[in-house]
Amino acid sequence: MQLHNTLSGRKEVFTPLDPLRVTMYVCGPTVYSYAHIGNARPAVVFDVLARVLRRRYPEVVYVRNVTDIDDKINAAAAKEGVDIRVITDRYAAIYHQDMAALGVAPPDHAPRVTEHLPQILTMIGRLVASGHAYAAEGHVLFHTPSFADYGKLSGRDEQALMAGARVEVAPYKKHPGDFVLWKPSSEDQPGWDSPWGRGRPGWHIECSAMAEALLGETIDIHGGGHDLIFPHHENEIAQSVCAHGGKAFARFWLHNGFLNVESQKMSKSVGNVLLVHQLLETLPGEAIRLVLLTGHYRQPVDWGAEMVAEARRKLDRLYGALRELEDVAPTDGVSAPEAFVAALEDDLNTPMALAELFELARAANKAVDAAERGRVKAQMLDAGAMLGLLHQSPQQWFYGQASQTGPDDDATSIEALLAERAEARRNRQWADSDRIRDALRARGVLVEDSRDGQRWRRA
Repeated sequence: MQLHNTLSGRKEVFTPLDPLRVTMYVCGPTVYSYAHIGNARPAVVFDVLARVLRRRYPEVVYVRNVTDIDDKINAAAAKEGVDIRVITDRYAAIYHQDMAALGVAPPDHAPRVTEHLPQILTMIGRLVASGHAYAAEGHVLFHTPSFADYGKLSGRDEQALMAGARVEVAPYKKHPGDFVLWKPSSEDQPGWDSPWGRGRPGWHIECSAMAEALLGETIDIHGGGHDLIFPHHENEIAQSVCAHGGKAFARFWLHNGFLNVESQKMSKSVGNVLLVHQLLETLPGEAIRLVLLTGHYRQPVDWGAEMVAEARRKLDRLYGALRELEDVAPTDGVSAPEAFVAALEDDLNTPMALAELFELARAANKAVDAAERGRVKAQMLDAGAMLGLLHQSPQQWFYGQASQTGPDDDATSIEALLAERAEARRNRQWADSDRIRDALRARGVLVEDSRDGQRWRRA
């Protein structure tokens, strides 16, 4: 298995420290509002990676954190006049619900920052004691010049680091690039007691402490969006390596690319921020997931109406092939083809894996022999499971999406028209039958006549 390591800038053969326990940490949501579709991409990508790893290794411990201490959370709570826990509980629950709708399996651990304050304070204390951090005016800051490899992950020199960090000029800093580990809280802000006064942790230290607590000092894989490489992941490395006496923090760093909307960067100012919760009101979660897997995870994905429509058509083809095999039992002990697995083990090449899956669908449509039909069905279902797709029955896919694209696409009304068409055909009223078929086609519904009766799928 090969993975592209951001730290080295190349694909490397993945060999875990302990083949009996593979460890992976992925930066999760900050729960102050709804997640947008860009937030969903790492959840889907690393869900697939966890599925692939679990095929190879007996134990994979996957941690995806929940950040529930943050200034944006404070602002949302203050606006509603409630405790921060009201905000974080609400949006954490919605996030987990939305990701489940996209077929994302729960991680093994979803730690919250508020549950790991003792570990955070202990790690800060170690950094202060070892001379890598210092207290100043109620703050504790990491001293970046104390870590010689600072900037190695992002490949930036000091000038670029300072520009990219948008550093806050503060008189208590020893160096402009020093970053906050602990900051003071005013009386009206959430805060916790510490050796340096009442306050709250900085963003970066939280992930380092939670990764150490649940996975150990050196982990196999750390993942997240490309936007986290600097400063967040750069700072995580500095803190963790220094807190662990020079031990490596993460051996492999994986980062997914950005998601654009109709070729534009998603931005509140442009007004094109797409919330997963709202998209799920009109789109099947499986179609959203397929869009996110259509491109290679390290490349940008361009979300658009045509791409979504194409994802639905592709799923129609896959479920259509499985529908033809509904009366066939999948052959026991048969798994996804080697070419499919090889694609995913080549740095999660989901476009190539999907191409192999569609080859299976073509084979399913051609298969006549009972043994071959059972084998292909087993291969399709196993391949789908690795991608987090094809978890529904064909019946659920084709008929269980009522009202997901508006009242004109309601499955109940489609079935009523099909019943009317069947009656017309029984009475040999061919003109009426053709009229209903054409009306359905205008609504994006194709009618197929088979020996078992009428079936429909989206155009």
